[in-house]
Amino acid sequence: MASPRASVPMLMRWPISLFAALLAAVSPAHAGDREARQWLERMSEALATRNYEGRFFHLRDSRSESMRIFHRVDKGRVTERLVSLDGSGREIIRNQTEVICYLPDRRTVLVEKRTDDSTLLAAVPAYNEELEAHYNIERGPFTKALGRRTQVINVTPRDQFRYGYRLWLDDETAMPLKSQLCDRNGKVIEQILFAELNFRDRIPADSLKPSITGEGFRWIRQDAQPQFAAGQAGGQVGGWGVIRLPAGFRLTAWRIQLIAGSNVPVQHLVYSDGLASVSVFIEPSDPQAQPMRGLAKVGAAFAFSRALDGHQVTAVGEVPPVTVEAIASGVTKEEAKSRFEARPEQAPAPAASPPHQPGPPPNQ
Repeated sequence: MASPRASVPMLMRWPISLFAALLAAVSPAHAGDREARQWLERMSEALATRNYEGRFFHLRDSRSESMRIFHRVDKGRVTERLVSLDGSGREIIRNQTEVICYLPDRRTVLVEKRTDDSTLLAAVPAYNEELEAHYNIERGPFTKALGRRTQVINVTPRDQFRYGYRLWLDDETAMPLKSQLCDRNGKVIEQILFAELNFRDRIPADSLKPSITGEGFRWIRQDAQPQFAAGQAGGQVGGWGVIRLPAGFRLTAWRIQLIAGSNVPVQHLVYSDGLASVSVFIEPSDPQAQPMRGLAKVGAAFAFSRALDGHQVTAVGEVPPVTVEAIASGVTKEEAKSRFEARPEQAPAPAASPPHQPGPPPNQ
């Protein structure tokens, strides 16, 4: 099976999408800590409207990757470039219409349509009124990061189905100088730490051009625009859906796409609580390949795979393993849904014994 991780890698999505999603986790009517909400609003504005460049470390387990970011705002139009400074040489460019990911270590270029009309770092998911039921958001102490005074903001999950976050926001600019992805007990899973951050009056256009031409690479284009599902709870699309979703998760988008290494179209469904998200990939099984089964860890993400009616189903996301297992186990075809309609949408408990031995994990 081709890896669902072959779309724009989560490693390169996380620095961009995390900060924008966090702002969706509070609203004036529901925020328990009004000042925490105001800090997140300031952060979102700073990320979206300023010209800046910087270098940060992405830390996970015992691994570290150094990356450079360029963020340019010109007449309200935002362009961004992320560059891996380590061996892979990966780059990602986000312009007004596309997201282009250069993977020289795979000799592959992935091109996806932009999925929103707002600026990249201020693209806020639709507000979900149930968010406050699943996260507690509050201020921590003032402390230091990058030699500057910062306000700590804590986003703590209320159950076992999602991770939390800690942010260190610069006291003067509200820029996130440090961020951590944490489990329910506060253990750090991965973190981003700026080593250098510079604000500019102007970022030259040449700074946003890739250093890789992509000549001789395989180009994979996802031309179809994703369809947005307006927060359907387990809604059926393309004949597929999920029953008994973890509380707060809703179907938010779906598309049919190609994945690197395969010419077979794959159904891609996205389930989110407004902050955490899980992608479900469904493709016809390859009769000549051993189907993937059970749990696999991919960086900070978990994937859970199973076979279903001649298809390979994989749920993957930067969420606890119980979440991807619950969602993958709940995938059903439309004709089978009627057998479950009378049951409440509640995630099953995690398996008491380890899942089947997984096949090779998806490529990083």
